[in-house]
Amino acid sequence: MLSCGGRTVIGMDLLLLSDTHVPQRAKDLPEQVWNAVVEADVVIHAGDWVDAGLLDVLEQNARRLVGCYGNNDGPELRARLPEVARADLGGLAFAVVHETGSAQGREQRCEAAYPEVDVLVFGHSHIPWDTTTPRGLRLLNPGSPTDRRRQPHCTYLTATVGAGLLTDVVLHRLPPRT
Repeated sequence: MLSCGGRTVIGMDLLLLSDTHVPQRAKDLPEQVWNAVVEADVVIHAGDWVDAGLLDVLEQNARRLVGCYGNNDGPELRARLPEVARADLGGLAFAVVHETGSAQGREQRCEAAYPEVDVLVFGHSHIPWDTTTPRGLRLLNPGSPTDRRRQPHCTYLTATVGAGLLTDVVLHRLPPRT
């Protein structure tokens, strides 16, 4: 729940994922992520699924799924998912894309490319990112729950959206795989 102008509004719980690379980097998503799928009102995935099997299972288990394809996704996933997914959630315009280019100049590029968007979720780097541009565009990269690359932990994000506000943005660090 969110408080807005002295009234309580119901917010939507979001789960943000990217770069899952199942089954190449992991056989499956970690249990903690599956628990978050069940709790979320909306699951957002910013590409690099690698196999359509994970898309199928997320479609079956998520209340709502918003996703795009990534550079490692083949023809089957590209036929089922857009390059840029868009959704209006809780009074905010979201866009989901896999790649945004290098970190240098990212805010300016994204402001120019997505002038009508309030929140841009992206992936590709496996590096968590949370910034807000001068115009107010929120840029979020959840990292990867299965392939930490040069990061200390595998990660994902949760957030709440409602009444035109994005709140409770939390980066979750997963324990090392055994």
